[in-house]
Amino acid sequence: MRILLVNPKSRLPIDTRTSPPLGLAYLAAVAEQRGHVVRVHDGDVEHTPLEEIVSHFSPQVVGITANTTQIMAAWRDAELVKALCDATVVLGGPHPTTLPEESIAKPGVDVVVRSEGEATWLELLSTFKQILAQEPAHLSLTAADLQPIAGITYLDESGNPVSNPDRPPIPVEELEKMPFPAWHLFNLDLYTNLQPTVDHVEGRSLPILTSRGCPYRCSYCSQIGPRRWRARSAESILAEWQWLVQEQGAAEIGVLDDSFNIDRQRVLDICDQLVNAGLNTVPWIMINGIRANIADEQVLGAMKNAGCIRAAFGVESGNQDVLNTVVDKHLTLDQVRAAFQAARAVGMETIGFFIIGLPGETEATMDDTIRFACELDPVVANFSIATPFPGTEMYNTVKAQGRILAENWDDFVFFEGKARFEMPGLPAELVERKWKEAYRRFYLRPKRIARTLGRKQTWLRLPRTARMAWRTVVGSA
Repeated sequence: MRILLVNPKSRLPIDTRTSPPLGLAYLAAVAEQRGHVVRVHDGDVEHTPLEEIVSHFSPQVVGITANTTQIMAAWRDAELVKALCDATVVLGGPHPTTLPEESIAKPGVDVVVRSEGEATWLELLSTFKQILAQEPAHLSLTAADLQPIAGITYLDESGNPVSNPDRPPIPVEELEKMPFPAWHLFNLDLYTNLQPTVDHVEGRSLPILTSRGCPYRCSYCSQIGPRRWRARSAESILAEWQWLVQEQGAAEIGVLDDSFNIDRQRVLDICDQLVNAGLNTVPWIMINGIRANIADEQVLGAMKNAGCIRAAFGVESGNQDVLNTVVDKHLTLDQVRAAFQAARAVGMETIGFFIIGLPGETEATMDDTIRFACELDPVVANFSIATPFPGTEMYNTVKAQGRILAENWDDFVFFEGKARFEMPGLPAELVERKWKEAYRRFYLRPKRIARTLGRKQTWLRLPRTARMAWRTVVGSA
């Protein structure tokens, strides 16, 4: 079959998303492995319009992925596809997983895939292929065709939504057998690097996923997978790492795991393998935060020796009560301090993720977070305004006790300086003011200005540096 996979254009600033979409690369890889002809269109970077791709390729199946900030674009893309060809449209990703009935009711959407996609995707493709074998001219789906497939939502003959039982998580042994991502289907030269705030990489930056799932459930996190953490072996990771460097030309690798360092011995084994294979000369970074409570000097030192130049930590708040009762982080401020101290001791750069305006916060607790960020003094402090994404505990809290201010899902962009909800005692104006203040107080300290001016990347990426400075000074007035 001819399959087109689409990443809709995101409303997030491009500086926050310059990595090719790994999820689509896996879906493409498993489809190609089964003999299908696959094309990929990433709306964030492609110059060729989607309608031109659809018209020339005439796909029989179109898969579209979407998080909350992409979902409205995904619905528009689904309608566009249906207007141009007779393809079956499958929608997946974080947002359709949490609100499947919303998406299946949209024009152009035939099937919604919930949660982890590869196994469900392959079963759908097998079903579609069997139908086409009987009716080659048209892929005519019925509810009866879809009824046996776990993990999907669709409409029955009466137009009512039906959600089949959830599909179990893909077991580790199957993850180990999965083909490497189909990067050959992407125009990798259109992507820049994985953390443009601080990196200037000459060459390709490519992501890798060494584990799936997370045993934690922080209140702000819209993780769509199960709590079950499934970790690939060091040998499996090494094979892909070598392939990325030696065959795909990766000059930088970004680890995308939600929970990379849950098993410290696995981290040490991975680092040993990278050193033994001579791959520690290629820099790698942590894209998402690692757990600060299990990031000691031995683990961080091994990572540094294996080529890791930067670790990111999800700090979220500088107030212990907020961490305990609002975020449910299972983390103490002293553990965070120790992790940053350990990173400095081994010579590793750090990024800190902080959230302003969590439900139940006050001006005093937000001040605690700003002061804590300044105390930790990471190379980069990312302050985001708390955003209640569907599927999170924060979303449930806001719906029950406050009100959402966003007019539609396009407004759920959390780096634009706009509060998306209000709670009693937590007005939007206060949150927006403290968010701007956080950037001003962190980045306009004299030693921070000196450090920024002394970094090569500041001058290599001068336009972006100027935009950040303007937001910090003018936007915080």
